[in-house]
Amino acid sequence: MSTYTPKLAEIEQSWYLVDAKSQVLGRLASQIATRLQGKHKATYASFIDTGDYIVVVNCQDMRVTGKKTSDKMYHRHTGYPGGLKSVNYADMMERDPTKVLQLAVKGMLPRGPLGRAMLKKLKLFAGEAHSHAAQQPQPLELDA
Repeated sequence: MSTYTPKLAEIEQSWYLVDAKSQVLGRLASQIATRLQGKHKATYASFIDTGDYIVVVNCQDMRVTGKKTSDKMYHRHTGYPGGLKSVNYADMMERDPTKVLQLAVKGMLPRGPLGRAMLKKLKLFAGEAHSHAAQQPQPLELDA
């Protein structure tokens, strides 16, 4: 008995529309990461990109629990000595609400070229309008 490996011609990638309004950031990110990897499909293979495209709207209306609004910090480094830059969740949401969800999902995907390819299938929009109407994304209800 051999292990089933999906062929590239057999992989079907659908488009889904997710509304992030009043969704909790971490729970939403973990379900999106599962869909991007294709783990919800019977044809899942860890070394092939079998996941779907996800379009997320209303990223500015996401919420977090507890005191994360003021306590959660995002760090990045410029590459120079003493170049650590830190921003809290509230400031990051004001600056770019899509970046918050992108960083959360990115941390849940595999590292390397395959994970970067999966992340490119995530399309984020701060408001209600999106530019992927031509792909006819199906509405997707995720568990809250």
